[in-house]
Amino acid sequence: MHARNFRHVKNRAYTRKEYARGFPPPKIVKFTMGDAKGNFDFEIQLLSTKRVQVRHCALEAARVATNRILMDKLVNEYMLVVHPYPHIILRENKMIFGAHADRLQQGMRRSFGTAVGTAAKVEVDQPIITVKVKAVAAETAKMALKRGSAKLPIHCKMVVTKSPATAEKAPTETETV
Repeated sequence: MHARNFRHVKNRAYTRKEYARGFPPPKIVKFTMGDAKGNFDFEIQLLSTKRVQVRHCALEAARVATNRILMDKLVNEYMLVVHPYPHIILRENKMIFGAHADRLQQGMRRSFGTAVGTAAKVEVDQPIITVKVKAVAAETAKMALKRGSAKLPIHCKMVVTKSPATAEKAPTETETV
């Protein structure tokens, strides 16, 4: 199964979990990490450039890659938030190819498919991951978000803004990853 199978947003979201039995829960363990009560100077957001569906395993891989760098370099002087929640159920009509496969599969008969995972629908310029850091750690946060964006199925851009508590209408900086 490849990411491109579920990347494009085709139809309405299938989210009726009371009808879908046996779908796997999202792999994302935590959505907010780090020091949630700290005062930070900069807020760096990873924004999507396209309208896509992002699988729960890709969101978890991006979170782990970003958090690993932040934990190594900054210990606990940051706050990381993963914004989209994977609530769309993905289905697959599994087909077997090879010798004697004709005895095992039914083709398009009862082809509704079984649940294989969940995904989050991401719109254009919607934040995927937000990192808040102090001024000295802004470059480390950019590097961490760049590493995390490599795990996502789309090109992303980073937007750096000063936190509202410390800024007086400062200009923002945008960088495409």
